[in-house]
Amino acid sequence: MENHRQEESRNVLFGKYSTGRLLGQGTFAKVYYAKHLETNESVAIKVLNKEQVKKQQGLMEQIKREISVMHLVKHPNIVQLKEVMATKTKIFFILEYVKGGELFAKVAKGKLREDLARKYFQQLISAVDFCHSRGVNHRDLKPENLLLDENGELKVSDFGLSALPEQLGCDGLLHTQCGTPAYVAPEVLRKRGYDGNKADIWSCGVILFVLLAGFLPFQDENVMKMYRKIFRAEFEYPPWFSSDTRKLISKLLVADPEKRITISEIMKVPWFKKGFVRPVAMVSLDGSLPDKFEEIVDEEIQLTGTLSNSKLEPSFFNAFELISSMSSGFDLSSLFENTRKSGSMFTSKCSVSAIMAKLELMANGLGFRVAKVKDFKVKMQGSDEGRKGRLAVTAEVFEVAPEVAIVEFEKSAGDTLEYVKFCEEDVRPALKDIVWSWQGDNSSNSNGNTKGTLTCSI
Repeated sequence: MENHRQEESRNVLFGKYSTGRLLGQGTFAKVYYAKHLETNESVAIKVLNKEQVKKQQGLMEQIKREISVMHLVKHPNIVQLKEVMATKTKIFFILEYVKGGELFAKVAKGKLREDLARKYFQQLISAVDFCHSRGVNHRDLKPENLLLDENGELKVSDFGLSALPEQLGCDGLLHTQCGTPAYVAPEVLRKRGYDGNKADIWSCGVILFVLLAGFLPFQDENVMKMYRKIFRAEFEYPPWFSSDTRKLISKLLVADPEKRITISEIMKVPWFKKGFVRPVAMVSLDGSLPDKFEEIVDEEIQLTGTLSNSKLEPSFFNAFELISSMSSGFDLSSLFENTRKSGSMFTSKCSVSAIMAKLELMANGLGFRVAKVKDFKVKMQGSDEGRKGRLAVTAEVFEVAPEVAIVEFEKSAGDTLEYVKFCEEDVRPALKDIVWSWQGDNSSNSNGNTKGTLTCSI
């Protein structure tokens, strides 16, 4: 009995996860099954060795990007990253546990029924569309990176090769050649600049073909011959393909990316629309990380407890709480707290009543409905339907001194990117007369005035 308790203690990570069997292993990482001790929730823990990460050129950037991306794309058909932690020697990704395994294993047994292939394709397109709306390109879409949960729902995984907008070249295109050749778009293989959205759509087309056929559209023992087939989009349909699926695939697997079908067009195709219900995506937060990320991960500090039977383990710190505390002027906590919402804040030397009047005037001018929640708080709702419904924004005024007030905006409904655009393109210009300083602007307000010289006019 005593030995059993010791064994159980040795398999407790950070005092909160009971670890179990090895689920998979790659060149730089191992993935274990685990359970949260308090909630009994199953999770997968991806473990990376810091020494290996430091030795491999570019791997730290890849890890950094993967974390950023997975916090941007919270969607029912995307594997969720729950938290990231670290010890002196290892980095831990705590991930949603997807019980059903890879879609590849299902396809390996043979082609799927058309209705089942359609369901998986609908969920894939929904997830990819959400990624693209967040400026994220996956760049390695293939059945091995598509998982199935216990209910048979698809989950996109492995964002290690994904790209963010900051990776675009001066021409607005991506230039890194990556992905699995059989699923990669011809423009990527040509080593020229490419549109990541259009390249992902090509990969979705290959996946749909594989689901329906049970084999790849472009395959040859000679790699150069396979490339030539891809460059020319040369493939043959199996006889069991329906006319509707042939029509759709012929628009997906188009060698010229400019002539390739878009996601919005895919969603209008009758074959695709059959039984399709767009899933509700979760709140997505900003996915940026501080410049000191690499330094903190490299620090020779015991950040958390390790797999040990000792009861004297130090209590764990979330690795990113430590990053936040050590990065001057950079509050990263909102990235890892789902209860926090994206916000924007400015200071003003105007009176509270003048600010409230200006907020109402701005909202009316932009065509927003205004409702006063309480004396110093208003809620504004847009008239246009966005990606996630109508944008709703709450503005609250706090008086911190006789001549200084703080105004905080917060999105209460709608799409995060649409909210950010609203703040930058609508709110800032409309309120420039009353703003003393925006949070994060160091030396001047949005009107170009130096702090302290602002005049209040409505």
